[in-house]
Amino acid sequence: MAIQGTALGLTNAIGTRYALKYLEGAAMRRLYDQLSMPISAPQFDLESRRGMGSTYTFQFVSDMTPGSTAISESVDISAQLLRDATATVTPTSRGEALKWSELLDIEAFTDLIAKRSAILGENAMETIDAVARGAALQGDLVSRYVARASLDGATAAHQWSSDVLWAAATQIQAMRCPPMMVNGRPQWMAIAHPDIFIDLLIGGDINSVALYQDKEIILNGELGQLAGFKLVISPFAKIFGGAGVDGSTNMDTTLSADLNAMAVTGTVASSTGSAVGKYYTIGTEETAGTHYDDNEVVLRTTASASTTITFAGAAANGGVRFDHASGTAVRNADNVYPVAYGSPFSLVKVFAQETGEFGEFVGPKFDGLANQFQSIAYKWYGGYGRVAENRILRGEYSSSLQP
Repeated sequence: MAIQGTALGLTNAIGTRYALKYLEGAAMRRLYDQLSMPISAPQFDLESRRGMGSTYTFQFVSDMTPGSTAISESVDISAQLLRDATATVTPTSRGEALKWSELLDIEAFTDLIAKRSAILGENAMETIDAVARGAALQGDLVSRYVARASLDGATAAHQWSSDVLWAAATQIQAMRCPPMMVNGRPQWMAIAHPDIFIDLLIGGDINSVALYQDKEIILNGELGQLAGFKLVISPFAKIFGGAGVDGSTNMDTTLSADLNAMAVTGTVASSTGSAVGKYYTIGTEETAGTHYDDNEVVLRTTASASTTITFAGAAANGGVRFDHASGTAVRNADNVYPVAYGSPFSLVKVFAQETGEFGEFVGPKFDGLANQFQSIAYKWYGGYGRVAENRILRGEYSSSLQP
């Protein structure tokens, strides 16, 4: 009787299985990518094997001036001239990998390869989406009550509200940002963090509508759309941690020892200004258009006068997600929450067809003289760009949840 093994006919199924886990993980983290229209291009010309170039150029043509004179019976109409302009997007690349020993899989009870594939997919999409986020939250078209460093969680005028949402709707329509059409109506998107959604929901007239007209808003805990915006509320939305006004108990210090991912305590150089229930940002303060992808916000949980602080973070075990080196800044100034107002036509996304929109899963691969090591990886070639400033507006707000 013939017995089929991994070497007889199903070698591709192994890779396919884990590639599907990778794609499932990648699909979970798609956020700012929703603001982009994809444009793919072959990485290589199959005949000449020439590269596709280092930039993509997009062309624009001006509008015609509205006519204001009657047609003459003796003089011909003057022809108008059209102007053109261009914008460029520069692709980049991303890739990460995991590698482990064969013995680890032999001794492991769980299917770690499948789990690793899903984690790799989440990392791929988070990494790629960070490129999209960087493009979405840059630019000079900004709406905020005061400068970023002066935004105060205790000041209602600095918070996200229906008033500022309507103001953003007016501005983005006046700038002629192209909308998406939903059931024959123009609509845009507003991508925001849950910390400021509460101010929009209960801070004024929306709460009154929920109480007296549409109780489903309260029962479901969600608000689908307002002022022509589809509200996309996600904990993965960007936070400019500690970039706002200093609080009444201000702490501005650094880590005095390395902080490893999954840690729930850390040691700081000074505990002055430390308080339970405060948000702490670990990482460099983000001013102007600067972004740091490994910045993270944690919540102080236990009171202590020592320089060892206990906190809750966003990692799987409730600790920090990333490694942070000694000397990294630790601040508890008010957070600033950017909102990206736009549509699926606000950004342009370019990617190589060979690696695809969400990157290409590579592996599992074996190496070592005895094939005692195994690895999986992903690679992605592409980029995001703002081809026109009028296609996306960045709002910046504080949150009443700021302790």
